[in-house]
Amino acid sequence: MDDALIIDAVRSPMGRGRAGGALSSVHAVELLAQTVSALLERTGVDPGAVDDVITGCVSQAGEQAGGVGRMAWLAAGLPEHVPAVTVERKCGSSQQAVHFGAQGIMSGAYDLVVVCGVESMSRVPMGSARLGADPHGPGVRRRYEPGLVSQGVSAELVAARWKLTREQQDEYAARSHALAAEVADTGRSAGELVPITTPDGAVVDADETIRRGTSAERLGGLSPAFADDDAARRFPQISWSVTAGNSSQITDGAAALLLASPAAAERLGLRPRARFAGFSVVGDDPLLMLTAPIPATRRVLARSGLRLDEIDHYEVNEAFASVPLAWQAELDADPARLNPRGGAIALGHPLGASGARLMTTMLASLESTGGRYGLQTMCEAGGMANATIVERL
Repeated sequence: MDDALIIDAVRSPMGRGRAGGALSSVHAVELLAQTVSALLERTGVDPGAVDDVITGCVSQAGEQAGGVGRMAWLAAGLPEHVPAVTVERKCGSSQQAVHFGAQGIMSGAYDLVVVCGVESMSRVPMGSARLGADPHGPGVRRRYEPGLVSQGVSAELVAARWKLTREQQDEYAARSHALAAEVADTGRSAGELVPITTPDGAVVDADETIRRGTSAERLGGLSPAFADDDAARRFPQISWSVTAGNSSQITDGAAALLLASPAAAERLGLRPRARFAGFSVVGDDPLLMLTAPIPATRRVLARSGLRLDEIDHYEVNEAFASVPLAWQAELDADPARLNPRGGAIALGHPLGASGARLMTTMLASLESTGGRYGLQTMCEAGGMANATIVERL
């Protein structure tokens, strides 16, 4: 079976996902179109040679409802004969797109694939696709009587199970901002970023989401974001420690990677940056919801034959501070290797784009430090997680 290679990876700057945010005037299709165009320009490949475009997007409603990957490809003026498909595995949508693209190459079905993701949370608010309806149905409600809970309550349950204090979570959140600020201010994120031009001609070329100077003490002044009397009665173990400050930010953003088979890379003169060394996807308790990165990590390590201490960089999506902290505690992971460029608490979490964004950041970090292996995992609504291992070349 062939290897699947990463030729290049780019991301847009991250904009605050609200009216007036740096990217809020940019239609999701245009945001992804500019990101994919920049990827193809950097690699110099003929766009007509691409076999497929696989796009992650969570809220496939409104402006993101028309097959956003296909529309972005057409908006960029790229060849009409290249197809596209949009996939949705909640927060892991574009990580799953990466898996599908790589697995297609490994099976011999593809030679060259664009895998990407986008979410404009300022223009298509989270939950829009529900149309106000119940997405769970009576069977799920009966099975988990009196029903599943919000991700915020799940984050509180994770904090309670792993005995994570409010102070630990706030310290972790402040660390995320400090690390992201250091990387940005020293120019080390430049290789990840491609600028985005807004409709009025402004150029967005830096992350808007990083809060420089944030401290655990300042974050400690924020009120719990998900406190609820019904949940408190149902789960008396919760201490209500999750706040807006130690949670990921609602964000606009896009990211894209070009994947290739070894034969295509050689034929086209493309120098790969990394190869895929392992994949997994698992389900876990949907009530806790955010714990699946732990079994997903164990499975991908077992399948790859690697030990966690052989991994140089751990990228665990910071949906909430309790998620990477629980992962670190359960697996006894080296904290210095965990999200060393900051994560979604500082950079934001544009749902469908986050998997590809994490991969882009992890690859840049491995190259800057000389690391060999990187492991990426992220929790997904419904109690799922993808995990991926890449080897830098």
